[in-house]
Order: sequence, then C-alpha cells, then structure tokens
Amino acid sequence: MANVVVVGAQWGDEGKGKIVDWLSERADVVVRFQGGHNAGHTLVIGEKTYKLSLLPSGVVRPGKLGVIGNGVVVDPWALIAEIERLTAQGVAINRDNLRIAENATLILPFHRELDVVREDAAGDGKIGTTGRGIGPAYEDKVGRRAIRIQDLRNLDTLGPKVDRLLAHHNALRRGLGREEISKASLMAELAEIAPKVIPYVDVTWDLLDQARKAGRRILFEGAQGALLDVDHGTYPFVTSSNTVAGQAASGSGVGPGALGFILGIAKAYTTRVGAGPFPTELTDEIGETIGQRGHEFGTVTGRKRRCGWFDAVLVRQVAKVSGISGIALTKLDVLDGFSEIKVCVGYKLDGEKLNRLPACAHAQSRVEPIFETFEGWSQSTRGARRWADLPAQAVKYVRHIEELIECPVTLLSTSPERDDTILMRDPFED
Repeated sequence: MANVVVVGAQWGDEGKGKIVDWLSERADVVVRFQGGHNAGHTLVIGEKTYKLSLLPSGVVRPGKLGVIGNGVVVDPWALIAEIERLTAQGVAINRDNLRIAENATLILPFHRELDVVREDAAGDGKIGTTGRGIGPAYEDKVGRRAIRIQDLRNLDTLGPKVDRLLAHHNALRRGLGREEISKASLMAELAEIAPKVIPYVDVTWDLLDQARKAGRRILFEGAQGALLDVDHGTYPFVTSSNTVAGQAASGSGVGPGALGFILGIAKAYTTRVGAGPFPTELTDEIGETIGQRGHEFGTVTGRKRRCGWFDAVLVRQVAKVSGISGIALTKLDVLDGFSEIKVCVGYKLDGEKLNRLPACAHAQSRVEPIFETFEGWSQSTRGARRWADLPAQAVKYVRHIEELIECPVTLLSTSPERDDTILMRDPFED
C-alpha cells in the first residue's frame, strides 16, 4: 500500500481540506511538511466545521496521528490558540495525536511585525503576504540564526542564539525606524509559551521511519499550491517555501522513495488570492458568478479570491514539476448551468505561441491565454457520486482536461461534503 502526498496544483485554495480529510480516514499518520499558519483548510465532518491553519488535518479524527514536520515554520502562540479552538469544539489534542519536529523553525512576534512593515513599505511592489511572519522566519532559517522548537527545552543555554538573532533584527529595525527588541522580553515570552509546546516535541523523522516500517499509511499534506513554490511558482508572487511534492521528503525527514502516490488537487476553474499574474482571470460577471457560487474567500485571511477559467497549461506544468500521479478535480458543480465553458490551452507572448508559463515575472504579466470553448451543461452535478450521475457534457469536460494536462483525474469532487466524491483510483491502493 502506497503512502500519499497531496499538493495543490494551482495557486492554493483548491479544496485540499476536503480531499485530505477524505484520505485521512484511510491513513494512520498525517504529516504537514511546509508552510506555516498562512494557509487554511476547512473540514466539514458531520455537523461540525473545523478551520485548521497549522495543525495536520488528521487531528480531528480519532486514532490518527498528526505530525508537524521540520519543513514547517511554527508560530507557537498561533499553534496553542488553534489547539484551544479545537478543544472548545470537543477535539482532544494531546501527545497521542500530535507531534512536532524538534528541528522545526519558530515564528517569533517580531517576524510578524517585520512582515507587515516591509509589505506596507513596498507600495506598488506588494507581493500579497498574509503578514503572519512566514517569510522572515524562513529567512532566519536559511540565515542559520533561527530559534527552533528544540531550543524551548534549553532556555538556560539559549542566550547566545538570541544574541545572534537580535544582532540581525535590531539592525533591520533601526533602519526601519522601529524600536529595538528587548532580549529580556523575548526570553520571557519564550519561557511562558515553552511549557505549552514542549509536550508535543519529538524526533519525527525517526517516528515516521518506524511508522513506515510498520506498514502504516502516511499521508503528506501540503499547504498552498505548487504555483506559489519559491522556485517553481510565479516568483516573486510566491510563498517562502517549496510547495511542490519533492518537499514532502525533505520537509518531513523521509526518503523520496517512501513518498508513493502524488495526488495533485485542482479546481475545475482557477482562483488566486492576492497579487501576481493570472492569465485566465475573469473580471466580468462570469468571474463574479464563479466566485459567489464557489464561496471564494480565503479561510485564513477572508480575502476575496480572483477567479478565472481552468488553465491547462499551468496544471500540466505543475504535474510535470511535482511528478503528479493523478489529479483530484474539485468544485465541478460550480460550473453547472454555464452555456459555454472555456479552458486555456496555450499562451501568446509577443506574437509567439507558448505551451508553458515563462519564468520571467514581466513576461508572465504579459502572456495572453489561448482558449478552447466547450459546450456547458444545464443539469446539476452537485452531489454526484458515480460517473453515471454526471451529465454527458461534464464527463467530456473532465476527459478533455485529462488530455490537456497529460495526467489522469483520479478523484472528482462534486460538493463540499466529504462523501460527494467519485473515485476512479484509490491512491492508497496504487
């Protein structure tokens, strides 16, 4: 039985929450391997709705172990607040169902402040950060001055590390006209939060190795989408981590050979939050209709999502870069009732046809989509659980998307309800 990696195949918000929840019922361990609390998943289980940002989706299901891997940047205050929210909803979070990698990097209060200050100062150069300190924390990680989860166990010896960290940040703050950070205040904050976080800390790479050897099913849960990858996305309008499937290995401490089936999640149309290129964006009534039907507002930020037609060029590119085995296509029901539906099959740039998105940001902003137009369907697909329940035109649409992206659709989601899913191929049985 294969382990499964779930990655977003667009700019995030593809419906990973439902798919991960659907898969987590079959998994034993669910691992977050990158990002922070800047991306949210909404899970609907029975009559309850859970909004998760940092915690792995498995924690809301009895008997599952959730792991926050070393590739994640952890805001300990946000973590504890999220645990408290779930506890209030009747979900018990303890060491039995949550472990955190000892070598995960911490997001500290001044990371959040720096994120906001720099974005505000950018003017027209804003990149759309959520202001949660994710980028500055990753900067400290690669700058080798970060405070990590394991350091909370050794506050007595943390002083020199804090000195190194503040030497950098206080110089930045002086340049930005901000008050310097007090070492004593920071140490006091860390001392206060440490006892709440330490019970969950573990050597998670070893934990996952043991789980793998025992034949337990592991689900690797990505945040954001592959088009926000710091290397392969629409740079600089990206997140600060790698979001493609390969990060599941390095961000959790397992070898790439253990990853198994790579499941990409894509909407039957396209959305994006914040700034950056978006070749198929619709700023007309059709775009508004898609947004209203799809309830396109960010789980974490509440920001309205930009909407557009399905971009087969981008999803095909992501499928190749991430090595995607199959696609879970979500929100097909949002397209019900349109007389015609368009799909981007290529681009034009300065008179030249392209079958990929160029890496240059200036070129990305100038590409023009080449569309194919499909006949829509008037019947409802909402709640369909079998191919036979779908209108013929909806089936044709899905099959043609498979051809365009050169990747099979293995799951089809027809509503936010977990069981409204058509399964063509079980990733865990691959």
